[in-house]
Amino acid sequence: MKGKALLDRIAGALERMAPAPMAAPDFGAAPAFVWHVAPDRLEPVTRVNRVDLDLLVGIDRSRDTLLANTRRFAEGLPANNALLWGARGMGKSSLVKAVHGHLQAGHPDLKLVELQREDLPSVGRLLNHLRAAPYRFVLFCDDLSFSHDDQHYKSLKAVLDGGIEGRPDNVVFYATSNRRHLMPRDMIENERSSAINPSEAVEEKVSLSDRFGLWLGFHPCSQDEFLAMIDGYCAAHGLAPDPEVLRAEAIEWQATRGARSGRVAWQFFTDLAGRHGLRLE
Repeated sequence: MKGKALLDRIAGALERMAPAPMAAPDFGAAPAFVWHVAPDRLEPVTRVNRVDLDLLVGIDRSRDTLLANTRRFAEGLPANNALLWGARGMGKSSLVKAVHGHLQAGHPDLKLVELQREDLPSVGRLLNHLRAAPYRFVLFCDDLSFSHDDQHYKSLKAVLDGGIEGRPDNVVFYATSNRRHLMPRDMIENERSSAINPSEAVEEKVSLSDRFGLWLGFHPCSQDEFLAMIDGYCAAHGLAPDPEVLRAEAIEWQATRGARSGRVAWQFFTDLAGRHGLRLE
């Protein structure tokens, strides 16, 4: 009896130490959520940090494709998972958030859920919560990539392939990455050169990107597109500086950074707005 009592005490202590099951989220509380672990929880985001869809210049084809795919999903029609890959600062994550914001007014049941790459092993638990809810979810992972010894990519298959249960019908997965195949090219080549069977060595990781139905490429913008982005920001915020001065300052700004992108354009406009005493809401 003493042994049984000791086991009961140990079992009770372990139950007290274990985290309580996550309560059913109130998905009506916000348009977007961020998934956290330890303990599991979905934090509501009442105001999403995003720009208006019309302000994203130079990515028209990707914008129209992702918007159409997301609209079909919001209406309960079939839609593809999407990988947005390419140049840094060209609006990949901004596009995902802008598309959601553009559609959310007409489709209030469309929710955006952000998942961090390091939390991919917990995605099965997250999908169980989303599967049971009467909403449509865009599951979003920003800056997704994998290194040589990274096993997180195996968890991603639960989203893309869904295992025996299948991906929930009310979930679509959007990811952004600077890498088309989600892993560095030198690591792909290293595995090919050192493996007994080079083709099989990299197939599992490289083919992961093939599981996305949509590949949307983002490339560095031209100077005209860079200046058009800044003009759009000025018009949207009611700022009207001298056009020639604006052009000269913008070109000098991008030259000092050695790059042109949507991010650099916004950074210039932020500096411009500050110098003109304009508050950005």
